[in-house]
Amino acid sequence: MPEPVPAAKPEGEESGSTELTGLFVEKPPDNVVAVTGTDIIFIAKVDSSKLTRKPTMKWLKGKWLDLGSKAGKHMQFKETYDRNTKVYTYEMKIIKVVPGDAGGYRCEVTSKDKCDSCTFEISVEAAQQEQQVDILSAFKRADAGEDEGDLDFSALLKAAKKKKPQKQEEQIDVWELLKSAHPSEYESIAFKYGITDLRGMLKRLKKMKTVEPKHTEAFLKKLESCYSVDKGKKIVLMCEVVDPTVQVKWLKNGQEIKPSAKYIMESDGNIRRLTINKTNLADDAAYECVVGEDKSFTEVFVKEPPVTITKLMDDYHVVVGERVEFEIEVSEEGAHVMWFFEDVELHKDKDSKFRFKKDGKKHTLIIQEATLDDIGMYHAWTNGGHTKGELEVEEKELEVLQDIADLTVKATDQAMFKCEVSDDKVTGKWFKDGVEVLPSERIKMTHIGRFHRLIIDEVKPEDAGDYTFVPDGYALSLSAKLNFLEIKIDYVPRQDPPKIHLDTTGNMVSQNTIIVVAGNKLRLDVEISGEPAPTVVWSKGDKAITESEGRVRVESRKDLSCFVIEGAEREDEGNYTICVNNPAGEDKAVLFVKIVDVPDPPESVKCTSVGEDCATITWEPPKFDGGVPVKGYLMERKKKGSSRWTKLNFDVYESTTYEAKRMIEGVLYEMRVFAVNSIGMSQPSLNSKPFMPIAPTSEPTRLVVHDVTDSTCTLKWLAPEKIGAGGLDGYIIEYCKEGDTEWVVANKDLCERQGYVVRGLPVGEKINFRVVAVNIAGHSAPATLAQPVTIREIVEYPKIRLPRELRTKYVRKVGEKINLTIPFQGKPRPVANWYKDGQPIDPKMVNVRTTNVDSIFFIRSAEREHSGKYELVLQIENMEDRAAIEIRIVDKPGPPVNVKVTDVWGFNAALEWEVPKDDGNSEITGYTIQKADLKTKEWFTVYEHNRRTNCTCSDLIMGNEYMFRVYSANYCGLSEDPSFSKNTAVIAKTGLEIKRSPFKEKDMACMPKFTRPLVNRSVVAGYSTAISCAVRGFPKPKIVWMKNKMIIGEDPKFLMQNNQGVLTLNIRKPSTFDGGKYSCMAVNDLGKDEVECKLDVRIATDPDKEKK
Repeated sequence: MPEPVPAAKPEGEESGSTELTGLFVEKPPDNVVAVTGTDIIFIAKVDSSKLTRKPTMKWLKGKWLDLGSKAGKHMQFKETYDRNTKVYTYEMKIIKVVPGDAGGYRCEVTSKDKCDSCTFEISVEAAQQEQQVDILSAFKRADAGEDEGDLDFSALLKAAKKKKPQKQEEQIDVWELLKSAHPSEYESIAFKYGITDLRGMLKRLKKMKTVEPKHTEAFLKKLESCYSVDKGKKIVLMCEVVDPTVQVKWLKNGQEIKPSAKYIMESDGNIRRLTINKTNLADDAAYECVVGEDKSFTEVFVKEPPVTITKLMDDYHVVVGERVEFEIEVSEEGAHVMWFFEDVELHKDKDSKFRFKKDGKKHTLIIQEATLDDIGMYHAWTNGGHTKGELEVEEKELEVLQDIADLTVKATDQAMFKCEVSDDKVTGKWFKDGVEVLPSERIKMTHIGRFHRLIIDEVKPEDAGDYTFVPDGYALSLSAKLNFLEIKIDYVPRQDPPKIHLDTTGNMVSQNTIIVVAGNKLRLDVEISGEPAPTVVWSKGDKAITESEGRVRVESRKDLSCFVIEGAEREDEGNYTICVNNPAGEDKAVLFVKIVDVPDPPESVKCTSVGEDCATITWEPPKFDGGVPVKGYLMERKKKGSSRWTKLNFDVYESTTYEAKRMIEGVLYEMRVFAVNSIGMSQPSLNSKPFMPIAPTSEPTRLVVHDVTDSTCTLKWLAPEKIGAGGLDGYIIEYCKEGDTEWVVANKDLCERQGYVVRGLPVGEKINFRVVAVNIAGHSAPATLAQPVTIREIVEYPKIRLPRELRTKYVRKVGEKINLTIPFQGKPRPVANWYKDGQPIDPKMVNVRTTNVDSIFFIRSAEREHSGKYELVLQIENMEDRAAIEIRIVDKPGPPVNVKVTDVWGFNAALEWEVPKDDGNSEITGYTIQKADLKTKEWFTVYEHNRRTNCTCSDLIMGNEYMFRVYSANYCGLSEDPSFSKNTAVIAKTGLEIKRSPFKEKDMACMPKFTRPLVNRSVVAGYSTAISCAVRGFPKPKIVWMKNKMIIGEDPKFLMQNNQGVLTLNIRKPSTFDGGKYSCMAVNDLGKDEVECKLDVRIATDPDKEKK
């Protein structure tokens, strides 16, 4: 596969000129030298003008390591696009180069089926002043998250930093130590000298070694130089040894591997295998196979799959001091997540205000107490995904929930000022006439939760004045007035008419109106005067209020009448009358109590329009404003599915139309609105229907004219480069005459294809065309042709482009379908006519359909009569073109004619026949001949594919009479029926004389010989037994049985049998007396033979008696 080629240059230097090949416009120099600690940039430029898809760029180190997964503070990648030149620019920036960055790199670009690549080398040189000091620092991990593994000596390095400085020791060259050390000692050297990136040093050490490779005699085939495997997969390391019986050892980073469920070692003949199951990052190491003194080395690279983000980050809108938790979910547990504030990576330090939490797949960034410095965008990165969330922090605003009320008290009474604020942690000070009030035995100040109280016992005239409460840290003050009521005593008794003395400085906004906040308590103290003491009656409308207990009540004291409403409600609003009378007269006052409340929620919240990152929201004012004009509104939004709402404004917004900004395109949002009046904030409105910020697409690209006629113009284009979350619904095509400004829409419905024929255009006019892409967000910018198009058809000579397979004879079988497409060209549209053998074709036999660019010739089921020469004539005015097609429809042939047997001799018969009358409109390719015996009448094939009209049938059986039949064959196969021979072939019998060979009788005489001897036996007395043997001999020998050399006579105890030479002696219930030597002798005229055996008869014993 070809490989991509980026261009690279160190920062501050110009890249050298390079040869341009393939897809690249610019690629980096082959060798770049960088200084430790400096930044370096590599640039690759790709020309996309001839590409159908956006190219994809990969930056690789070595053979396998994809640097895209290492993006972070050390490596950064950037991509830009120039629409004018159609050139993509890719940049890779290495920040603060370290020696570990040295090596070979590769960048490859792919686009559909095209690919290109480039390789380049980076060499790292240490700065002169740090040449001796920092040679090891390049191999100390700066971030374990980028290259986690077993080799983590960070704790050792931290401990080393705490040690007191000692006198400088002699410098030791670690490179020389590693060169001369055994691989098993690498880890101990790394531990001793604080090297954490041991693998990086080993790679460089491998390049530094110039020793000739030692020839090995133990391995036929060594391990591959390196292996690559995905995390969690299985990998097999395999090598081949010379000796199939030799034992091998496997080492990992110099340490021997023991067999286990993870490491499986196999031996199969000369092949040795090491299987590593369920690989993880700890298996990314160097491995060895050791046979005696010979070794085979390899490296295993474990590729971690990309970790995607499954739950995106929410936005936060908080006030100073609140806790913030940015939470995401990733696809794998234990994944590494990098957190950034703007462009700065966040780390877990002791003094840092940021805390990081991991819980399975959940990762959380916690800010304990948010400040104004924390405002900004927060990012979470994995090696396969990215999400961001915005944090907005506002200053705290202290709300006054209950203001201080003016008080009027008499001497020796208690005065209590009370207020309630929104924050229970706020402290404050009390002032009287600008002078701070200090606590004493008579004056007490309390702070319980959100309530602050100033209590003055035994009020004196000097206590009267203006009292103010000032919360600490806020530019806010609450003031009220303390009025001292003097009691005048008239020493001269007299009658005074009753009088109502109303205090108009408290809750009254006018002489007869009192405003009360819903839910608050109304206590109206009305001073009454008159002698004698008057009678007081409170009433609402016509109903008198007489209750002295309850929510609405009247409390009476001397010279004072108190009207109390606990927890005021809207129904309590109305006119209240207080009437006082005594014998001296009557007084009356009417008060209007107005109950005010927070407004109802706004109604009909909906999204009317959206943009790429904004949306316009409208709503209707609340039906009830709470009795106080609505000051404005507060808006909140959230992502659909989330439970966290984000405030959009802290200052009230007066209009009922709001444009929400800074949203993410393609994400569903919901909105809600609060109404605010002077009393407070309403409940939230119903959530709006979910809406998605989307933007129109970019303009269509590469608009061109494909064809022009006298009344039409065919346009073609490519899809917009940027489509976005709103997708693409279709296109609108517009045109206007040159010089006009009014554009006419050519298509009523959206065009979904990337091409359209505009019809009904005036001939000869110059017309401008443009195409607009449409999606749910609206219309894109138009793509316009650079020049107007003249509507006039260009005459093109008619030309038939006959397919290659139709230039020769076109053969089809009967019943098959014929479907021929003949393309042609010509303008204006040519007239196509078909002819068969010089005559117009019959439309009942052949179907023809002609379009602008081709003519289709169709026969549903071919017949023999469809054969012939067809001609297509293409005409444009007086110009024409012709093309001929010869079609032949073939069928199976008829049977041969006049089959007969012309001659018979020996075992042979000669046949002849004539060609069939009907060849099926195809050449006869051969004949099949079969024969049958008149006795069985079973047919057997004699010849197949016989091309002549005669044949000879051989190997016929004498005495049989044969008949024959012949099939003819062509392109379609054998004929349906055969043709039988008119006569038969008789194979006559001829006289034969049998010559018998003389018979010579074989001499079978032989002396007796035992083929199976007698066998010694031991039997139990009382149980019948038998002994046997086998003998052969001719003439049949005489058999004699003997016991102890005495012939056994006609004793009924013995039964002698002879069955085909098998001799058996049966002994019936033998006793100990029958034991001895038994022999059998066979005798005939030619000699004798004898065999013997020993028979031992033992007495049976009772096992029970033996135990006793």
